Amino acid sequence: QVQLVESGGGLVQPGGSLRLSCAVSGSIYSIYAMSWYRQAPGKQRELVAGITSSGDTNYADSVKGRFSISRDNAKNTVDLQMNSLKPEDTAVYYCTLGYGVHWGQGTQVTVSS
Repeated sequence: QVQLVESGGGLVQPGGSLRLSCAVSGSIYSIYAMSWYRQAPGKQRELVAGITSSGDTNYADSVKGRFSISRDNAKNTVDLQMNSLKPEDTAVYYCTLGYGVHWGQGTQVTVSS
């Protein structure tokens, strides 16, 4: 059974940085793309960033140049480095296997002064 566990969320001031991490159990991790989604209060869930099994990445326009997704296939982890955070980045962030095949429980990120 696949399990995804996120960590690293919290409260940060505008302009600050956070690093989210997702640990994936299960041997199928290495053949799947991995992705991060987020959902802000009152808004639809949106794709933030994705990374293929070979390391190709894609980002939402709203986070390009500020966020970076990476994976460590030896450790079955995928990280999201978030820099220059803005209040509009406030949301629950979810790690997913593939693009929404399996979901983690989510971690809250709050950007506020």
